[in-house]
Amino acid sequence: MRIALGIQYDGAAFHGWQSQPHGNTVQDTLERALKAFARVPLQTVVAGRTDTGVHGLGQVVHFDTELDRTAFSWVRGTNAFLPPSVAVQWAKPMPEAFHARFAAFERTYYYALYVHPVRSPMLAARAGWVHTPLDVEAMRAAAAHLIGEHDFSSFRSSECQSKTPVKHLYQIDIRPSGSFIHFRFRANAFLHHMVRNLMGCLIAVGRGRYPADWLDEVLAARNRDRAAPTFAPDGLYLAHVGYPDSFAVPPAQLGSVPWSTVWADLDAPPAPPANP
Repeated sequence: MRIALGIQYDGAAFHGWQSQPHGNTVQDTLERALKAFARVPLQTVVAGRTDTGVHGLGQVVHFDTELDRTAFSWVRGTNAFLPPSVAVQWAKPMPEAFHARFAAFERTYYYALYVHPVRSPMLAARAGWVHTPLDVEAMRAAAAHLIGEHDFSSFRSSECQSKTPVKHLYQIDIRPSGSFIHFRFRANAFLHHMVRNLMGCLIAVGRGRYPADWLDEVLAARNRDRAAPTFAPDGLYLAHVGYPDSFAVPPAQLGSVPWSTVWADLDAPPAPPANP
């Protein structure tokens, strides 16, 4: 039997998703809890591996098991062995055709950026921060140069294990709200550090350091050194993983963060391309 789980976690509490020898990762923590509940080891497959400090609102995993448990028992039983920084939101039996990573046709990340002369300790590890005003319209103009299918080599880390740097970036929404600027990135998939590197470049344009069409040069260079420095992970959230409707994957619970109303108010994303 294949079981899918929806997971939320505070990325500041972990050294990323992927299992490591020291065990302080989301995957290791989740698999320890699953083993404690199921009394057998269960290996998870994740939709998207997040870095240290990156949060999960709509993360999805699957595992295979011979145990016959209800969906409710998987949620309550696993959560009983998890720390406060991570929780299973839902569980659902799936057909073998479902794969948390390979069945997904898109991922959506949100970034919450606090713009204020002084940093707020109340937002530590919850939002990125810049101390100078940003030109939102300039950033929107720059973002338009990134939409479409491109070689995003200039935005991938040296540790990226993706087989190809070519990704299809469907949408970048940028919305100011009070002292915040909220960003939404939708793509078929993302490279390692890609969203944080995109953020670094958009902020550089917003500060007036480069014109909007500088992003064309960065893309064409296919060289990480030509882009801006990688921005902080603090305000980055994996918000949604898109799957075919036939799997009926439950939606992410975005209401668990204070600025969820801004995200919920964004226009509904368009349908994915026929062959993403």
